[in-house]
Amino acid sequence: MAAVIVLIVVAFVLFVFAATAIKIVRPFQRGIIEQLGRYKTTTDPGLKLIIPMVQTLIRVDMREQVVDVPPQEVITKDNVTVTVDAVIYYEPADAQRLVYNVANFMMAITKLAQTNLRNVIGDMTLDSLLTSRDNVNVSLRLVLDDATDKWGVRVVRVEIQRIDPPADVMHAMHEQMKAERTRRAVVLEADGVREAAITRAEGEKQALILASEAVKQQNILVAEGEAQAIRAVADAERYRQLTVAEGEADAIRSVYGAIHEGDPTPDLIAIKYLEALGAIADGQATKIFLPAELTSTMGSLGAIAELFTGSDPGDG
Repeated sequence: MAAVIVLIVVAFVLFVFAATAIKIVRPFQRGIIEQLGRYKTTTDPGLKLIIPMVQTLIRVDMREQVVDVPPQEVITKDNVTVTVDAVIYYEPADAQRLVYNVANFMMAITKLAQTNLRNVIGDMTLDSLLTSRDNVNVSLRLVLDDATDKWGVRVVRVEIQRIDPPADVMHAMHEQMKAERTRRAVVLEADGVREAAITRAEGEKQALILASEAVKQQNILVAEGEAQAIRAVADAERYRQLTVAEGEADAIRSVYGAIHEGDPTPDLIAIKYLEALGAIADGQATKIFLPAELTSTMGSLGAIAELFTGSDPGDG
């Protein structure tokens, strides 16, 4: 009976020993082993054996964590009180420092975020705050990451969830936005009217230019046609006059040849010569052919004068 009780006690002690000595560290965890209250080592995931009552194992979650910073009122650079709500994403980088360098990490990072949020937003105006959330996120992340480095934590990012100005400021912003949109609409309408007027004027200008070019080309074509017509009429008139002159010259040569063939007297030749000159002078030719033998012509004219003188002897 005593042996059975001893076996039961030994089995219980072995069970308790196994329960306290065998530890399992999951893949997303790191284990901090302390021996007699002093840091010994940091273990990786897996099955770990420790000495009960001598060693202890502290598991540290190494996954990325989220901290919701409670909404708080912050005064901007232009003295506007806004309510800001932020979210911090961080991940442990050193399990040993996270355990030993800060007592309450969640409270510490929350208070640190609130303080630095006031500092960052206090240097910005309301307009820049509303339009530059990314700048606020980056600035706050850099500040928190530098401050939490000694805690073995890396701040991944900071996001501003809400920025709520006071009701009267929101109403003024809505009125300002409405006035700005009205101004843009008026400016766009004026620009449209101006562009339409410019386009219309350009069209009228081009129309006048094209009309002037058309009139110019028409006048040029009419002038060229009239010039060609004048040249054609002048050529025809010149050709007609040359033809008439050549015909008259042929006629004179024919008459002259016929006279010489009939062996006329000098008096008859002079008379016919004068008649031919009269015919030539009465014609429409622009050219008059004169005989080259002016001496004989003058002699004929003298004979004619003597003829007329001799025909009237009794008048002297």
